[in-house]
Amino acid sequence: MSPDRTSPDRTSPDQLLSGVGVLDKASLLLGVLEAGPASLARLVSATGLKRPTVHRLVLALERLRLLARDAQGRFILGPRLGLMALEACRDHLATTAEPVLSELRDVTGASARLYRRRGYMRICVAEAAVAGNPVAQDRVPVGAALPMNAGPVSQVLLAWERPEDLCEGLRGAQFTAATLSGVRRQGWAQSVGGREHGIAAVAAPVRGPGGRVVAALSISGPIGRMSGAPGRVYGSAVIDAAVRLGSGFQR
Repeated sequence: MSPDRTSPDRTSPDQLLSGVGVLDKASLLLGVLEAGPASLARLVSATGLKRPTVHRLVLALERLRLLARDAQGRFILGPRLGLMALEACRDHLATTAEPVLSELRDVTGASARLYRRRGYMRICVAEAAVAGNPVAQDRVPVGAALPMNAGPVSQVLLAWERPEDLCEGLRGAQFTAATLSGVRRQGWAQSVGGREHGIAAVAAPVRGPGGRVVAALSISGPIGRMSGAPGRVYGSAVIDAAVRLGSGFQR
């Protein structure tokens, strides 16, 4: 078999095959990028596809805004995927979050956001940003899709998962099982200069029916405003807001 052919042994157990070659190859590429940015060489190695094929497909996907590039020129999931995921998961929780987010922003002086998990991505589904926020690194627009391998939002979305799902989520993550144990114990996660230099953030779980974690509520802002221990300062406020948001959750 030619190495350019998509075959089941080059896919993950969860990889679905459509039987349409070009779609399956594009799906393989997107699957690799769910774990984070990747160079062209990395995409070739991870998928087993020929380099010219990968190059042709990523350029086409980039033109369609299904892929984009980061500051290092690596390929990342594009903005259209985030907007598609946002539309797919539009629900009562996201559409009623605005007053809770706005109040949390006003109380803390930090931008407040709500995230949902979709596979290996976390999607910003609602936002109440600080007006005139000059910190470019703290801009996460609604629809933005970010990998699940770093940050307090990812930790909150993973910490209460089933053991097998938690282990899978820790592969390639920038945090450990011990970190997630601490998140479960204290009820919130924090970062100081993690996702972006100069930014601090705190996140807490939003729970749905049966206590299942269905989303993560976070605040973020400059470290100078949030302090070097944002969890201790703002953890209770974020937890309270997450509880209020979850109390009105309906499937």
